[in-house]
Amino acid sequence: MEWETVIGLEIHTQLATRSKIFSGAATAYGAEPNTQACAVDLGLPGVLPVLNGEVVRMAIKFGLAIDAEITPLSVFARKNYFYPDLPKGYQISQFELPIVGKGQVTIELADGSSKVVGVTRAHLEEDAGKSLHEDFHGMTGIDLNRAGTPLLEIVSEPDMRSAQEAVAYMRKIHSIVRYIEISDGNMQEGSFRCDANVSVRPKGQKEFGTRAELKNINSFRFVEKAIELEVERQIDILESGGTVVQETRLYDANRNETRSMRSKEEAMDYRYFPDPDLLPVQVTDEDIEKVRQTLPELPDAKKARFVEDYSLSSEDAGILTASRELSIYFETVVEGCGEAKLAANWVMGELGGYLNRENLDIGNSPVSAEMLAGMLKRISDNTIYGKIAKEVFEAMWKGEGDADAIIDSKGLKQITDSGAIESLIDEVLANNPKQVEEYRGGKEKMLGFFVGQIMKATGGKANPGQVNQILKEKLKGG
Repeated sequence: MEWETVIGLEIHTQLATRSKIFSGAATAYGAEPNTQACAVDLGLPGVLPVLNGEVVRMAIKFGLAIDAEITPLSVFARKNYFYPDLPKGYQISQFELPIVGKGQVTIELADGSSKVVGVTRAHLEEDAGKSLHEDFHGMTGIDLNRAGTPLLEIVSEPDMRSAQEAVAYMRKIHSIVRYIEISDGNMQEGSFRCDANVSVRPKGQKEFGTRAELKNINSFRFVEKAIELEVERQIDILESGGTVVQETRLYDANRNETRSMRSKEEAMDYRYFPDPDLLPVQVTDEDIEKVRQTLPELPDAKKARFVEDYSLSSEDAGILTASRELSIYFETVVEGCGEAKLAANWVMGELGGYLNRENLDIGNSPVSAEMLAGMLKRISDNTIYGKIAKEVFEAMWKGEGDADAIIDSKGLKQITDSGAIESLIDEVLANNPKQVEEYRGGKEKMLGFFVGQIMKATGGKANPGQVNQILKEKLKGG
């Protein structure tokens, strides 16, 4: 039987505020346990939550970025459950009336096609604390620093049909929240994580199968692996005559497996009701327009402009606009050197390779956009060429200065004097008469031998184009 996968994602994005959603406590990452949890976060008697207005503006900004409905009157509710890292015994979230309603994003697929994925809603809520299981010898430690940290939970429609589509959607949301600067999207620090709802059904069937929810996955690679494992597990159950049960499962990256956390029967009734301590959030048209004015150029619009303005392929433009920082870096390089294609090749190629090898973000590159542009100008004006340029780039990466300083200090300036190159060629041909005869006898591969001899004699500094041109002319004669 042919099976179809159905996937929906719930993405939890930490909003980039300095203080928490209902208190003035700090949200900075990495503080000593329980040093950033105030009386409001701990739910001590007599305290009252006060809504941080910035989280509302950030939620609206996201809604506008995905062309979603903005709810004029949204309500905070109490989601009741009992867990050691939830000090109040409930989580303040939004239920029936979220701040952001239906929207959509377009994802690019591996075959070059695109697909629209619906967003059901995006609602504001507070994060819980964190249970720590290491170093406590059979006990659990509780760190409440995260309690009250503002989250925007972005819930998709069940529109994705493969793990690859789910990753493409997650990457797109990640790109958007970083572009509009509402989240740093740092997955290692828990700022961007997701739950995946996965089910399978026979191909052609309209009704959804029974789903399993995979909780708290914090990397693109793990999302893909977890979904693929879960799909395989469900198909194995169904093909062996079993029944998939609705449950919550955990993905264990170390063992590369999913395992059951709780079944539907054990799942809690959260008993949502409006929080009596918080007024409904009213959003006016004027509020929305003020936020709209702060929207930057979004990834899809920037990609289209890069294709149009810089004559880049759709694929290259997609890579260069994947992050706002990379797109700004690229445009700064273009502005400095005046050659978009050359800039694109170096940013995606040499620079990208160095960043990947050292696991660095573009913002931490030792070679600034201005430095790279300076080097590319020296390629354009024939001061250096490809191979020497790589040597210059490596020296810049190591902190040895800008391109001009390195070219001067290392004597890397390209030899473009045609008279000097001609003299060298004459010398090489005179010293290798047998090879000249072989070339003229039809062994054209000998051209590489002559080029190698000339480049060796010049320390690799002769202009390769000029060398090839003059050499071919000389070898024709005689």
